[in-house]
Amino acid sequence: MLLGLKPKRNLEAVLKGECQLQDIILTGPSGLQVIPATSGTQSMVKLSEQEHAGLIAAFSELADSVDLLVIDTAAGISDSVVNFVRAAQEVVVVVCDEPSSITDAYALIKVLRMQYNVDGFRVLANQTRSDAEGVALFKRLVAVTDRFLEVNLRYAGSIPYDDAVRKAVKKQEAVTEMFPGSKVSKAFSKLHADLLDWPYPEGPSGYLQFFVEQLVGMRVSVEPEFS
Repeated sequence: MLLGLKPKRNLEAVLKGECQLQDIILTGPSGLQVIPATSGTQSMVKLSEQEHAGLIAAFSELADSVDLLVIDTAAGISDSVVNFVRAAQEVVVVVCDEPSSITDAYALIKVLRMQYNVDGFRVLANQTRSDAEGVALFKRLVAVTDRFLEVNLRYAGSIPYDDAVRKAVKKQEAVTEMFPGSKVSKAFSKLHADLLDWPYPEGPSGYLQFFVEQLVGMRVSVEPEFS
């Protein structure tokens, strides 16, 4: 919606078996490819383990055709959010300098650490008034996690508040194309450059490997019945 793209089908159609994941991909500005999720439906909120496994496996099949896959999850700690985060190679927690945002960020980190043993996170400060404010926000979150959790938080930088974002949203255009010289566009460019230097593990996460093994096991147990 923010880029003015109009999908004919989305992830719900993939889950129903009506099409493949590749069939719903849309091309946005600068060659950005977008996989549309769902809106106004509970289908993505209450997925079974097998549906989660199938969906994550479908995403993994895109590995050879994309440079980088960014999964933008919803806020909160629903099963879908947690499962996608656990399958990602890097977890970036976006947080604003607001009590509710800080509380949500801490809750997500705590659940992933205590229940799923995820111990590494990057923190991106959003809508900041200065770089110093972003660093201060990060330090406050670190102070809390250091006290109650054993996790490794790394600062990913900050995205400043910029009225250019609101103007671009109203026009349904990418702010980096509509206002390339704006401070927020420069911050996105820096984040992109930094991100390319992040060290990534060579293989998939353990959670993704678990799901793939589970799917293979399901196929092995089913195939004899049809042979």
